Amino acid sequence: MDIFLLIIAALLILVGIIGCIVPSLPGVPLAYAGLWIAQATERIDFSWQMLLVWGIVTIVVSILDYVVPAWGTKQYGGTKYGVWGSTIGVFVGMFFGALGVIIGPLVGAVLGELIGGKEVAEALRAGWGSFIGLLFGTILKLVCCGLMAVALIQAIW
Repeated sequence: MDIFLLIIAALLILVGIIGCIVPSLPGVPLAYAGLWIAQATERIDFSWQMLLVWGIVTIVVSILDYVVPAWGTKQYGGTKYGVWGSTIGVFVGMFFGALGVIIGPLVGAVLGELIGGKEVAEALRAGWGSFIGLLFGTILKLVCCGLMAVALIQAIW
């Protein structure tokens, strides 16, 4: 039974890594679930502190995934219109698959800035900031899932 659970745990972490890029999959929570399934075996004994810390990291990274595009918009000169547009774009984009999640915040920030009276060049800059924020969030998720994979591999060895 342990082998079966470890295979499931490894698959969850692998799918979690894929989910960092494919927006319809909750990558970091899936990888975290993999750690818990590994913990259910007799072979793996993660400390409760480690599982608690990874739980907090999972929650924070999941929240940041929605916040970072808006933050990127602000860092690139976006106003509250661009920040709101980027935030709305994240949620609307989820209904349009992977491309929607990538383009949604960018288009939302640009449209928000244009509605707010910015020139096209300034609006595009804010949209670019949203895209950079999205990339940062993706890298952050990949690092978290990669570290969870390392933790599982070390525990198995």
